[in-house]
Amino acid sequence: MVIVMVGVVVQLALSAYYLGVGHSPRPRHLPVGFVAPSSRQAAIAAQINAGGSFAARRYPGAAALTRAIRSKALYGGVDVTMQRPHLYVASAAGLAAASAIQTAFTRVLEQETSKQVAALVRRRRPVPPSVVQALTSPPSVTDLAPLPAADWTGGSIGLLVQALALGGSVASLGLGRLLPMTRRSIRRGVAHTLTLVLYAVFSAAAVLWAASWFDIVPGSAAGRLFVDFLLLSLALTVSTAGFVAILGPLGALAGMVYFTLGLIISGSSILPQFLPAFGRTIGQALPTGSGVTAIRDSLYFPAASISGPVLVLGLYAGLGLITVLVTNTRPNESRRIAELRLPGSGG
Repeated sequence: MVIVMVGVVVQLALSAYYLGVGHSPRPRHLPVGFVAPSSRQAAIAAQINAGGSFAARRYPGAAALTRAIRSKALYGGVDVTMQRPHLYVASAAGLAAASAIQTAFTRVLEQETSKQVAALVRRRRPVPPSVVQALTSPPSVTDLAPLPAADWTGGSIGLLVQALALGGSVASLGLGRLLPMTRRSIRRGVAHTLTLVLYAVFSAAAVLWAASWFDIVPGSAAGRLFVDFLLLSLALTVSTAGFVAILGPLGALAGMVYFTLGLIISGSSILPQFLPAFGRTIGQALPTGSGVTAIRDSLYFPAASISGPVLVLGLYAGLGLITVLVTNTRPNESRRIAELRLPGSGG
């Protein structure tokens, strides 16, 4: 009964967590830009900010607006200085964001055009052909960062991070169970850390190679992606190994946290700006979230800065390596720990 009740409690907690985070994702202050004449700027900003879904930022011209979108400072924007407003999106930043922006833009454009028609009708004036065309024509949209045809849903990044997280947990647990069978020493600590680094290198290479089979990695981004995969694999594996070194097999739960709790708030399936505030903050503070951001930007937004995600991954990797080194060089705390005699040790 205890086992049954524990299982029920875990299922209840996970269900509440998953539904609380992702049952109804919606944009929350999604940054978007606009270009408008000075006389209309205040009204347009108020219209964009209404409801809290979007956060408006004004830009002096279309060139500055598109530059901000390509560096992922914005998820989209609109230029209303032309006769027919023009929308810019970046579907690679997230299909949900591009769809939400386009839907809102289309609705506002239809409302503005309808107001013009209603004003003309009230004055008993004919509706010009240009207004009729505006009512019947689809809005003009430019996708500045489209997703590749081989990954038109944008789901591949989440799958690759999932593979890295699961593999890193298994490798860390295996090493954590094996190494206590040998005598602690500086040599063992160095060997442990070098093994973890070597695993991260081969893990990153394997994931990059698998991704190349499905034409989702352009050749120009392969080098940047390998570095991202390496940092993410190192952060996941070494930090889990650090917890295992301190807590024993129980420390492998860190890998389970990354996999079961971290992935849903990593931004791979639900964009950070569509998550509740706590999910967005915690998700980007975990290696899975920082890894997703770094990989997405390296793939589709080379002009974007990834210093923040790289710093997070570096902290997990650095602190984990220090922990592994220190715990492996400390003397055994109990003689009950089985030790394998290394070749050449005598006896």
